[in-house]
Amino acid sequence: MKKLLLSPLFMLFIGFSLISSAAFAGSWRDKIDAQLYEKAVQGGRQECLVVMTGKADFSGIRLPDKKADKGAFVFNRLKAFAEDRQRPIQEFLRGRQIAFTSFFIVNAIYLKADLGLLEEIAQRADVQRIDPNPWVEQDMPREIPANARDVEWGVAKILADSVWSMGITGQGVIIGGQDTGVEWDHSLIKSRYRGWVNETPDHNYNWHDAIHALSPINNDPDTSATNNPCGLNSKVPCDDNNHGTYTIGIVLGDDGAGNQTGVAPGATWIACRNMDRGSGSPATYIEGFQWFLAPTDVDGNNPNPAMAPHVINNSWSCPESEGCNPGNWDLMEEAVENLRTAGVVVIVSAGNEGPNCHTIDAAPAIFSGAFAVGATRSNDTIANFSSRGLVAADGSFRPKPDVSAPGVGIRSARRGNKFMTANGTSAAGPMVVGVVALMLEANPLLEGKVETIESILRAAVDPAYADQTCDEISGETFPNPMVGYGRINALTAVEMALDVNISDTSENVLPDIKISPNPFREEVKFEIPTAGEVALSVFDVSGRRLTGTTSKAETFTVNLGRLPSGVYFYEIRQQGRTWTGKLVKL
Repeated sequence: MKKLLLSPLFMLFIGFSLISSAAFAGSWRDKIDAQLYEKAVQGGRQECLVVMTGKADFSGIRLPDKKADKGAFVFNRLKAFAEDRQRPIQEFLRGRQIAFTSFFIVNAIYLKADLGLLEEIAQRADVQRIDPNPWVEQDMPREIPANARDVEWGVAKILADSVWSMGITGQGVIIGGQDTGVEWDHSLIKSRYRGWVNETPDHNYNWHDAIHALSPINNDPDTSATNNPCGLNSKVPCDDNNHGTYTIGIVLGDDGAGNQTGVAPGATWIACRNMDRGSGSPATYIEGFQWFLAPTDVDGNNPNPAMAPHVINNSWSCPESEGCNPGNWDLMEEAVENLRTAGVVVIVSAGNEGPNCHTIDAAPAIFSGAFAVGATRSNDTIANFSSRGLVAADGSFRPKPDVSAPGVGIRSARRGNKFMTANGTSAAGPMVVGVVALMLEANPLLEGKVETIESILRAAVDPAYADQTCDEISGETFPNPMVGYGRINALTAVEMALDVNISDTSENVLPDIKISPNPFREEVKFEIPTAGEVALSVFDVSGRRLTGTTSKAETFTVNLGRLPSGVYFYEIRQQGRTWTGKLVKL
């Protein structure tokens, strides 16, 4: 065999070229999720989310005060940003006749791609990364025999019926349900559907179906839409599982014939189906969040943020075991944060993976901006199945759940105009959604004030009990990783909402004061925006003054480490103004 002789200079050139090519290949290969790439190598088109570079930034922007104006501002900014950043890649995809779905609540595009297309897209400078779009099978509540009652025990337990006696039932408040769909004409909820107007249905802006293809998890024999009882792209509200109808019934169910399952029977509902028979994906969940930011007509056109709900329920999760992981959590979290920025409260179920610590480990319950709800029994003890904190999955050790609510033996609607009883945090979350509706009717000035609403919810609780310790935090102190701040009390929440003196130009109950950290372990920093001497007092829950100080500085720190773990109240006085609030010692 003839031996090839290459000059040292040529060998150096070849080596440099190989290194350069490898470095270039690595730069775009790193953008593609490893498992997604492996599946594409095996052949076929893969579902994916193409995350574009850049995202709309709302930091440092003073948002409009009124919820409608706030929602319109956020919608217009997100829409304009996404259209500008996605224009080149959309032209590229259209030129290749590749179907795609563009999102604006996050700067991303959903599509199906083979290996060649993945590699082409990854080499684009305007693409940040390419994530898989895994389908997730939900852990649905277990049904148990349903026994009829007038006012359901959970509704009475949180004193919602006492709020009704005040003439407050949630009138004028729009709640959203993102779930398996809804049987809209069920007798328990039909009269409260926003699309039921003058005895005539109008589903535009009141219903959206984010299921455009069958979930591969269901192993259907073919791709025919008839495999799903609701079909695909349904223009009429439909529930293919029971779960969505059940959760809406817990928020507001009342058929006028003795079945009072809902916390806020005067509220009005709209809904989105984000699962195919109990299986959803990041793309379907994000599409649901986007629709609630700016609902559309039934064809998915003409989005209108003025039709957005005040609060939405999310009794579902996207666990890491099914493909939602630290590499793609940020996309869904961004959708949640943008919805909150638009003035919509996002309530989520904590999950049913208890009783061990750190079992709140799936999106969206792990997110800071998602208000997570655990489940309690009728004796105010934590349900064994209810997932616990702290949140270790993302390394934040964030305190979750926020609060708890009844979630054992909860009766509500079932498809076929029937009823069912079930256990799960899926039942507890809707209870808190109903409480938000009651608060907003009591004080409409709270509309769009997400942080204020959440603060009231955390304060409006009764003790709930957990004979357990997680991360050295006992179930005898509050908040704790088992029940959060406690079991929600609707009457207290409404009374606190009525007491809030909030102006049309303020964003929070205490718009000018910053307190951090809270919860705290040792020191607490108070930031006052106006000059002048302030007097701080700290009280226990019985109203007994424990300590205090004065300061002329606009920022001062107080060491409260000697206080036992528990809940305290502060009072700050300055030049005739008084601020009060809650402090939590871990």
